[in-house]
Amino acid sequence: MSPTRVLAVSPHLDDAAFSAGALLAGLAAAGAQVHVVTVFTATVPDPTGFALACQTDKGLGPEVDYMAVRRAEDAAAMAALGTTGHHLPLAEAPHRGYGSAAALFGPVAAGDEDGPATVGAALEGFLDADRLGGPVDLLLGPQGLGDHVDHRHVRAAVDALAVRRGLPLARWADTPYVLRPGAQTPTGTARRAEPAELDAKVEACAAYATQLGFQFDGTAAMARALRDCPETFDAPVPDPRSA
Repeated sequence: MSPTRVLAVSPHLDDAAFSAGALLAGLAAAGAQVHVVTVFTATVPDPTGFALACQTDKGLGPEVDYMAVRRAEDAAAMAALGTTGHHLPLAEAPHRGYGSAAALFGPVAAGDEDGPATVGAALEGFLDADRLGGPVDLLLGPQGLGDHVDHRHVRAAVDALAVRRGLPLARWADTPYVLRPGAQTPTGTARRAEPAELDAKVEACAAYATQLGFQFDGTAAMARALRDCPETFDAPVPDPRSA
């Protein structure tokens, strides 16, 4: 039986689309209410150091509200998938004491040890506000491949949320991390996407213009990579074609 209300929990403004966009598009097209809540989306005024470099290295000056740009990209991506996006007001790792790219993939920083609890509390508050219009019958989240600290925090929080709320959970293989040399092997089974699902995914991911050069070396390379990389989930996921 296909779910009627799906909640995908995305660490950043692109992760759900990159990793599970075809499934999300297929479920939405089959009539499910598909919601994507992104955890780390807060604007932090006057960024400095590594946090500022994360936008200037993409051609955005210090006067630009980088996260506002990214939230707008996400809104366009969600429209392409046929899903509804939601943004939680938590700050990304460069604003929480992680001062380099290498630090993002290392030990949890001092003062950030409560990250999973903070994410979990934000998710509980979101669900308690009943912004979805009813109960969730499928929860999706990241496996945490690549070891980015934000992905690790979200995985821990989503795992705990699924237990507390008794929700069926499937975790996606984190893309583009699974595409990189030496990547961890995803847990689970690859899902064969329909052409229309892939088309919607590629259209959605193209909306994340600030990220494509950094993550994929451009839009065309992104489209090739995502069409060639099957989405993998560590638990069975519904087949929208059976709806």
